[in-house]
Amino acid sequence: MKNIKLVTIIFALVFATSCKNDKKEEVKETEVEEVVNEVSKEKKLVITLSPKSDSKVEGTVTFKEKDGIVSMTANMTGLTEGEHAIHIHEKADCSSPDGKSTGGHWNPTGQPHGKWKAETGYHKGDIGNFKVAADGQGVVSLTTDEWCIGCGDDTKDITGKAVIVHQGTDDFTSQPSGAAGARVSCAGIIE
Repeated sequence: MKNIKLVTIIFALVFATSCKNDKKEEVKETEVEEVVNEVSKEKKLVITLSPKSDSKVEGTVTFKEKDGIVSMTANMTGLTEGEHAIHIHEKADCSSPDGKSTGGHWNPTGQPHGKWKAETGYHKGDIGNFKVAADGQGVVSLTTDEWCIGCGDDTKDITGKAVIVHQGTDDFTSQPSGAAGARVSCAGIIE
């Protein structure tokens, strides 16, 4: 009888201890999941624009991604006064002196060239035109959910592409590139 009581007490202690340990592990797993869900990842990528086509156009382009939204800010110097076009091109290859090693506009959805968000269609790389004052400085900003940084989606991922600044203005109608003129600055979008 003593043996049965002793076995029962030992069994009860083991069971209670194991249940107590299981509850601790469950709480820890829940706490970890809650922390991970609260953390919002932000990606940032800064690339350097280099002169092309015998220009002096330099600058930086900053891409930031948070919660599925990408913002781009390009700061440039050495431009001529007036309007200029800026686009994202197919390849992050700025090796040629004229910038043509980047290929055409980035157009993963096969749309006609046009103004950004135009109902008639536009390339994902059709950023548009910007104005430059007499001091030769230009700034372009764009925010979109149509791009991502390194996500692997062929229709959204800007990595492996290039930013091209053009000498002229994009007319938004000429196919396939808007007749924006020479490529005067280039930066590969590389993580």
